[in-house]
Amino acid sequence: MKTYFRLLSFAKPIGKYAVPYMICTIITVVFGTLNLALLAPLLQVLFKGTGNADANTVNSPVRPEGYDMGDWFMYFADKLYYDIGPYEALKYVCIVIVTSVFISNLFRYLSQRVMENLRIHTLLNLRKAVFNNVMDLHVGFFTNSRKGDVMSKIASDVQVVQFSVTSTLQVAFKEPLQLIAYIVVLFSFSAKLTLFSLAVIPVSAFLISLIVKKLREQARAAQQTYANMISYLDEALSGVKIIKAFNAIPFVKNRFNGESERYSKILRRMVRRQQMSSPVSELLGVVMVAIILLYGGNLVLAGQGELSASEFIAYIGIFSQVMRPAKALTESFSNIHNGIAAGERVLELIDETNAVIDKPDAKPVHSFNRGIAFKDVDFAYGEKQILRHINIEIPKGKMVALVGPSGGGKSTLVDLIPRFMDVTGGAILVDDVDVRDLQQESLRTLIGTVNQETVLFNDTIFNNIAFAQPNATQQEVEHAARIANAHDFILKTEDGYETNIGDRGAKLSGGQRQRICIARAVLRNPPIMLLDEATSALDTESEKLVQDSLYKLMENRTTVVIAHRLSTIQNADNIVVIENGRVVEQGNHHDLIAKEGLYKRLIDMQQFID
Repeated sequence: MKTYFRLLSFAKPIGKYAVPYMICTIITVVFGTLNLALLAPLLQVLFKGTGNADANTVNSPVRPEGYDMGDWFMYFADKLYYDIGPYEALKYVCIVIVTSVFISNLFRYLSQRVMENLRIHTLLNLRKAVFNNVMDLHVGFFTNSRKGDVMSKIASDVQVVQFSVTSTLQVAFKEPLQLIAYIVVLFSFSAKLTLFSLAVIPVSAFLISLIVKKLREQARAAQQTYANMISYLDEALSGVKIIKAFNAIPFVKNRFNGESERYSKILRRMVRRQQMSSPVSELLGVVMVAIILLYGGNLVLAGQGELSASEFIAYIGIFSQVMRPAKALTESFSNIHNGIAAGERVLELIDETNAVIDKPDAKPVHSFNRGIAFKDVDFAYGEKQILRHINIEIPKGKMVALVGPSGGGKSTLVDLIPRFMDVTGGAILVDDVDVRDLQQESLRTLIGTVNQETVLFNDTIFNNIAFAQPNATQQEVEHAARIANAHDFILKTEDGYETNIGDRGAKLSGGQRQRICIARAVLRNPPIMLLDEATSALDTESEKLVQDSLYKLMENRTTVVIAHRLSTIQNADNIVVIENGRVVEQGNHHDLIAKEGLYKRLIDMQQFID
């Protein structure tokens, strides 16, 4: 239950919803129960009018003593019958019943409205908490996680929590209250018959609880399988060209369909258990009513019971409803199993602690005047050491290039500057201040990024360039596009800057996508630029256009470049050669060539390939 109560904490402030819900529910229960109890006076009037009144009925009703509800109902029915006549009495009873039904349904509607608001409020708080924490996690988390699994937790699992846990909260108050109301009324009619009747209810609850016993385990398996399906779907849609190129369609189909079949089997088993509870409880309810009919009916027919015929019929009508809240309470355990299983997966994301968090006394950055320095920097993913004792100076306005074999740690080193991750040893300084002492948002306003993988959105060209700059004018966007050598091709598109570029920029070529990303960086006009192999995936013609754009972008900026084609960084102020997480060489192009070390071998290798 610890998980359940923690999930409920996302409903705060719960009092805002709980108090009006409780008031509306109490009124609903009182009048809903009264609707059934009013069957007794209605039948009493009808029986008298047809001459089928009970033999012990006297012509002058006697005011009852005590609090027996049945006696009072009979008294008022008889009084109306003799005071105003049978038809008028019937009208009064019908008006009372209609009024009672109207009140009960009105407040039932209001209680449902309040609960729906609580459900939506809880969903909003929970989804915001999950998404906010995910967005705060450092980049390494996403390297080790399936995107589809994260998506299913935020979308599907949160939805399950919304409906199951908050619905259980609703059932936990209304159904016990309704059950108590029914039992109180039944006792007021006949304590002896009610005690006999209630003896069999625990048997029904026990049988239904056996049915839903394994639902939590099945629910968690279903949610994990669904997450795998979403992951496979995302990978299939993202890599559809590669899949077709390698004739891997059968493999992808089999993998997705196999997971889909596993998901369907689990769902069938879950639904079989869930749906079994309804017919079982209904059958048990009918059996119980039949037993009471035999037992109580025999007492009435023999004239030995506490009830008249009209009271007994009303009693049966009320008792037939007792199983409904009892069934709802039992089935709520099925819902809570699903909700807790989904909630545990959702809370895993909320509890993920490898976020990059600002210190309480973190300072904003107002300017950039001196440069960046790596001081004995180490970094590790868990026990896997990625960087070891990195020392690099990057003066303001200078260009530093990072080169070396793949997997050496170059991208990780660049990701540490904007605090996508924090160092595990040493420090990175911006203007002699540790970046961990600076506010992330403020630090990142100094930095522009262009990566090998273009990140574009299914939106217009204008909105993609003006991303995160909502106040940018048309003139500013066009100026940025001209610097990025993108303005001419943009004008040739169907709607110019208002052209939608499709999912991830699918309507544009690789070079065009990259130039849109460069224009976005130019528009931001940051003093620091981070370029991660921005031209490695382009053809020669596109590379020339993009490289020209990058040269314009780097003018008068402090730039860190991860170089794929070494010919593009020979004019860098400092070239840092990284291998296996360590700096093995530093210097300008000519100095490194003269050393005849790793850099010289990389140059010779690339010239041979070219």
